[in-house]
Amino acid sequence: MMPSDTMLRLWGSAARGSILPFMTLAIVVLMIVPVPSIVLDIGFIANIAISLAVLMIALNAAQPIEFSSFPTVLLFATLLRLSLNVASTRVVLVAGHKGEAAAGHVIEAFGTFVIGGNWAVGLFVFLIVMIINLVVITKGAGRVSEVSARFTLDALPGKQMAIDADLNAGLMTPEQAKARRQEVATEADFYGSMDGASKFVKGDAVAGVMILAINIVGGIVLGTMSHGMVLADAAKTYVLLAIGDALVAQVPALLLSIAAAAIVTRVSSPLDLAGQVTSQFGKSAAWIPVAAIMAFLGLLPGMPHLIVLPAALGAGVLARQLRKKERATIVTIAPMPTAPSHMIEWSDLHDGAALSVDIGYALIGLVDERRGAPLMARITAIRRQLSRELGFVVPQVRVRDDLSLAPNAYRLTLAGMVVGEDEAYPDDFLALDSGDIETPVIGRAVKDPTFGLDAVWVAAESRSDAIAAGYTVVDAPTVIATHLNRAIVSGAADLFGIDEAQKLVDALKEGAPELAKGLTPQPFGLSAIAALCRSLLAEGVPLKDFRRIALAMIDCAALATTPKPLVEAVRQRIGALIVQTIVPVRMPLPAITLDPGLELLLAQAIHVGPDAEFPFEPALSTRIVAAVGDAAAPLVASARSFAVITSPLARASLSRLLRPHLPETPVLSFLEIPDSKPVDIVAVVGAPIHAIAEGDA
Repeated sequence: MMPSDTMLRLWGSAARGSILPFMTLAIVVLMIVPVPSIVLDIGFIANIAISLAVLMIALNAAQPIEFSSFPTVLLFATLLRLSLNVASTRVVLVAGHKGEAAAGHVIEAFGTFVIGGNWAVGLFVFLIVMIINLVVITKGAGRVSEVSARFTLDALPGKQMAIDADLNAGLMTPEQAKARRQEVATEADFYGSMDGASKFVKGDAVAGVMILAINIVGGIVLGTMSHGMVLADAAKTYVLLAIGDALVAQVPALLLSIAAAAIVTRVSSPLDLAGQVTSQFGKSAAWIPVAAIMAFLGLLPGMPHLIVLPAALGAGVLARQLRKKERATIVTIAPMPTAPSHMIEWSDLHDGAALSVDIGYALIGLVDERRGAPLMARITAIRRQLSRELGFVVPQVRVRDDLSLAPNAYRLTLAGMVVGEDEAYPDDFLALDSGDIETPVIGRAVKDPTFGLDAVWVAAESRSDAIAAGYTVVDAPTVIATHLNRAIVSGAADLFGIDEAQKLVDALKEGAPELAKGLTPQPFGLSAIAALCRSLLAEGVPLKDFRRIALAMIDCAALATTPKPLVEAVRQRIGALIVQTIVPVRMPLPAITLDPGLELLLAQAIHVGPDAEFPFEPALSTRIVAAVGDAAAPLVASARSFAVITSPLARASLSRLLRPHLPETPVLSFLEIPDSKPVDIVAVVGAPIHAIAEGDA
């Protein structure tokens, strides 16, 4: 036997599920079965209460899709109102000759108190309310719904493509992407449904006019022919009942029309409608001119001074109070010189941002949303592109102003270390010297912060002249973003940790669960996987094909038990992947090789100090760096990709030696190059160095 609480939950769920079918059946019954006047009174009051509740929910929704059930609610509310109209028409025509209370107290109250018992006044009031509802509110809301539905449906493919792009870039999880797709689909369905639901309100208004005419004509005919009433008495009685019935129905219809208009005209905001309007009207700059103009009107001859001047005074008092509030807010958020009562938290000591850009106050406009925030848009594009290229999600970049910096200065920080500093001028353009400039442009001569090229900051009006002279011209946001891009690529290994390794393994489990099971927790823990990935990233090897890397790690688990040999063994198995990052598949690999004598010298040095980070003598190291730099200079100048090729024994040590001086020069071993890959040897380094080294010995 099921527990009592479980049974209660099941009964509660069943009861909730039966409410809507029961209400639908009740609406149909009201149209067919005669009901007493007390039921009509309850139905009319419930109809007004439901309409008020719908209006309040619509006004408090922060965005339209928060009330996604509104089109269906509008349908059932309209059906309820029409069923009450049918039931009240039956009562009015059957028992209207008995007096104004025959159709219930609600209709009587609207017929006597609201319109003062004057049927002509009631008729005009009803027509005015109907015109406002049908011509103004319903027609406008229907047009807004139609346009919103069209634009939402047109934008649907673009939104779905953006979600797919963010998912592929790793900027959101599959669960987040699924939720976002559901939100976009719900938004499209909502506006499409609202486009059709607005027709319910329009049809209801037309039906109200027809029911009013039927009640008046039918009542007069039945009153005079069936009940022997005088024409004047029949007209007075049935017209008042018909108008009261029409107004009872028209009031909730007007409330629902206002709710529909409020929903479709909303702009998405974290605030509800009241908060949104209050925040936008609560500015002193808007009320000061109002007070001045109202005061001027109040002083004109013939104006109602006792009404206009108090209104001007009220606007002035409101403007003053808002001004005081604004000043108090500024004082509250201003930085205080001392804070003796502030309790120091751990969050005050540690900066959680792995990437940050600190800017001087002159660069704040680059991140201002009102100006389009061009720097933020470029940073987002960089994160998306680098996440695809590197194979893991690049952390978010925090941008903040720093008063300690010069006005036009910026600072790049990666993993707590400053990796770049320079200046940018938001209103100017940086003209990069391509090396073939005949007519230099006038400007502020600098070095390009990313590549160290000669450059000139030129004014906006000189941009076309710089382009015509052969310069490559970029704006300030592009300069900062490009500098950040290079810093992220160079420091990718510092951004990768155990958490990122776990996410790579989790992604691997979805596509290759058995491979992931064979990788971790045995024979490799997350720390070992993270260490190997950092080593690959430090040498420019991306992780986007982590499946191949994981397979290579498993293959090498029995061959290499320590980190350094493991990295070299994995590199040899993914050599084709490494080479593809340097040159395309069909192109030969330009290579700088070492003289056999120098290779032998390096091997001897490594045998002497196998565990040393830099086993080469300082003098020899200096000569190797200089010689490789000289050999690489023509290739760098012509923007050609190349690699330094050496023996597997010396590869890691030579790579660590060259990396600080030639950070973008890959160092490969012979075993990392596929047999099918052609190699074009462009330079051989080592004969003079070898001779000098032997002479020194």
